[in-house]
Amino acid sequence: MTSAALELPGLVDLQVNGAAGHDLTSDPDRLWDVAAALPAYGVAAFLPTVVTSDPAVPARALAVLAAGPPRGWSGATPLGLHLEGPMLAPARKGAHPEEWLRDPSPDLVDGWSREAGVAMVTLAPELPGALEVVELLVARGVVVSVGHTAATSAQVAAAVEAGATYVTHLGNAMPPMQAREPGPVGAALGTPALAAGLIVDGHHLDPAFVRAAWQALGPERFVLVSDTTAALGMPAGPARLGHRDVVLSAGTVRLPDGTLAGSAASLRDCLHLLVEQTGCPVEDAVTCATTTPLRLLGLDPAEVR
Repeated sequence: MTSAALELPGLVDLQVNGAAGHDLTSDPDRLWDVAAALPAYGVAAFLPTVVTSDPAVPARALAVLAAGPPRGWSGATPLGLHLEGPMLAPARKGAHPEEWLRDPSPDLVDGWSREAGVAMVTLAPELPGALEVVELLVARGVVVSVGHTAATSAQVAAAVEAGATYVTHLGNAMPPMQAREPGPVGAALGTPALAAGLIVDGHHLDPAFVRAAWQALGPERFVLVSDTTAALGMPAGPARLGHRDVVLSAGTVRLPDGTLAGSAASLRDCLHLLVEQTGCPVEDAVTCATTTPLRLLGLDPAEVR
């Protein structure tokens, strides 16, 4: 499938860390520059994603979002922030800086609401105080996602009972599924109340895993995400993810120690690869990058262009 062979609708990406050389965590003031870059990759709406960082960063990003775009601006529509951290498991932190990780607490999420501009929060449900925070955020209209977690399947089930409805980048930054402890992966695949985001960029997930997830989730629970970074559209070399130095090489973005740190893929690239790896109908793949993410956010796809 090539871009020339398919006319795509505007896509919706729930995990965008940056683009075109701009990182949203280290420089949240560039939100509208990132948004302006995304339509070139087929994205019409997205969640600007702020990773674990100084506590002042989410507040600054929310202020930039609330202020709106500059005069004459055009680009992809931000649907609210995705705050990925800081309530993450140290053992599954991935590229998130450990010094900024925190246990969940009501004080930490004070002011985080859908009305204030927070659309999604990723947290590890096994951390002390997590379930109370899940309930608080869900009551404020925020989608709560399980991610960067060492949770058991029972701990994920408790988070679902508290209101969690999503799993962030399934298969990454979490333990593998086992027969007697399926963990977050098994919980996502087997729990109808959970949707899951997957980074189908050819690097984060083996094609066999993608096919298995597709069979279990189907287009109504499979959310295609890019997890793209400031490296999108940039040449190979040094880049940034939050306050970490990363390197774009051979199509991957990694910390100096080799840890994957987001991607350099567009959502359109991921969509093409999903069809190639699973053989699914193009229309179903498009659903995973349009209707399904919008419904997860509680939005009517007919009202989002």
